[in-house]
Amino acid sequence: MQILKPTKKNITTAVNILNNGGVVVCPTDTVYGFLALAENKKAVNKIFKIKKRLKSQTLPIFVRDLKMAKELAEIDEPASAKGFGEARQEKILKSKWPGKYTFVLKLKNKKERQEQVSTSLAGGHRIFPMVISGGTVALRVPKYKFLNDLLGKINKPLAQTSVNISNNPAMTKSREIIKQFGKSNYIDLIIDAGDLKRSKLSKIIDLTQEKILRIR
Repeated sequence: MQILKPTKKNITTAVNILNNGGVVVCPTDTVYGFLALAENKKAVNKIFKIKKRLKSQTLPIFVRDLKMAKELAEIDEPASAKGFGEARQEKILKSKWPGKYTFVLKLKNKKERQEQVSTSLAGGHRIFPMVISGGTVALRVPKYKFLNDLLGKINKPLAQTSVNISNNPAMTKSREIIKQFGKSNYIDLIIDAGDLKRSKLSKIIDLTQEKILRIR
């Protein structure tokens, strides 16, 4: 396991680890988070093992921007709202991203995802059950420079969740994380940004229905 500071140079190291199926602990605009490629089933499964998390509790995903979100999810307005300017869902996402908002959206079907992703991601984004819940997916564009730069460089969706054992408080202090998880065989890199400012977890908003529903 490596422990590195959140510098521009170390973004490349984190990207290489993630692309090779590794798990990275990374600071975010809320708390420290576990990261793994959403397309890598073995890597995502490592996070469940680390957290002792039930497989029924799916993971949200960090995306680089709205464009990547549209590659994974249906983002438009409800039928009843068509013809009234900008799509309702898109307008909401633009007003809250980047930031501390996770939005539940309907997952695009596999064929649509393959048609819309760039040629550099040949074959489309493979989305596994561990990040899908009932045909929906939870997406967020964070607002933390190192993480946003990492997302820009890797250009792939990242499965993510707070650093903790399930049902325990989310962690914000790197020294406590190193103490608890520093010897884990499932973690390849810890990005040590010291103690993060106290912050609540991201708000979770369901946009799959006509009525907007706040889940958390």
